[in-house]
Amino acid sequence: MKEYVKGLISIIIPVYNASAVIQRCLESINRQTYRKLEILFVDDCCTDDSMDKLNDFLRQNITDLKIKCIYHEHNRGVAAARNTGLDNATGEYIYYLDADDFMEDNAIELMYREAERCQADITGCEWYLSFQKNERHMVQADANNGNELFVKMSRGVIRWNLWLFLVRRSLYENNSIRFMEGMNMGEDMMVMMKLALCSGKTVIMHTPLYHYVQTKSDSLTKTWSKGYQRQIDANVKDVENYIRINRNDKGLNTELDYLKLNIKLPLLISLSNSDYEKWQNWFPESNKNIMGNKDISLRTRLLQLAASKHLYGLIKLYNLVVIKFVYGILYK
Repeated sequence: MKEYVKGLISIIIPVYNASAVIQRCLESINRQTYRKLEILFVDDCCTDDSMDKLNDFLRQNITDLKIKCIYHEHNRGVAAARNTGLDNATGEYIYYLDADDFMEDNAIELMYREAERCQADITGCEWYLSFQKNERHMVQADANNGNELFVKMSRGVIRWNLWLFLVRRSLYENNSIRFMEGMNMGEDMMVMMKLALCSGKTVIMHTPLYHYVQTKSDSLTKTWSKGYQRQIDANVKDVENYIRINRNDKGLNTELDYLKLNIKLPLLISLSNSDYEKWQNWFPESNKNIMGNKDISLRTRLLQLAASKHLYGLIKLYNLVVIKFVYGILYK
């Protein structure tokens, strides 16, 4: 592994056409109470003025942090941008920040202190789902080691988003972990699953430190194209191959089924029969374990069971009552 700077945190921020939101992200970085930071901005060939705004802000406001701006010659996608950041990082730890989100002012300091106190390879936190008018505190389960972390992420009680974890860079380098270029959907899942399987001590802080911003254009459902599914399939397959080669543990096959059910669950947060049919046809081998994951709510398991039995009317009723009415009122 190439040398690192002790105590330095490398924060990797892919940037692509983030002009409307990047100011908030930059202010969040500038307010961090921990200052031994290396900020790596990876311009994935923006076509707007994101980098102009970024450079103006840096010139006027940030003088004490190590800043690197790295430019792609053509648009290569977020997976490649993350790899570029990793290849240029010199910190002891890696952290990711999305250009349209922001952190609590003491986020890095608290995670770094906890990582050092526990000598953890991976240190996670809780987060806020941030809407236009309010926020929802999203809690995480505990995980004391890498195997527990893998299981809890598979079962859907710990999110695998990169911005929830401060990770020792040695995990990436010693295990040759990188993102698959062009596979930009599910890339965070694939990498965090591998990191978990390679890690020793892990710790989850029950403090919300990250704000995941939902805009008016966001939705609880996504338009899941064939291309979207193909990229997720590739990342899931990569995790399966990694386990087959590196871990002789048949018990992980059930956890992989829970992971697949977790991945396709958003298709049921919909009023569309076509989404339900996509759910039916995606990872059908996982459906046999629908009721086995006791870590998630009975309500969620019954929703999946209804889908497996083609009870689409019940799914629509659930979405109208819970998603459209209850969540629609609470989270605006």
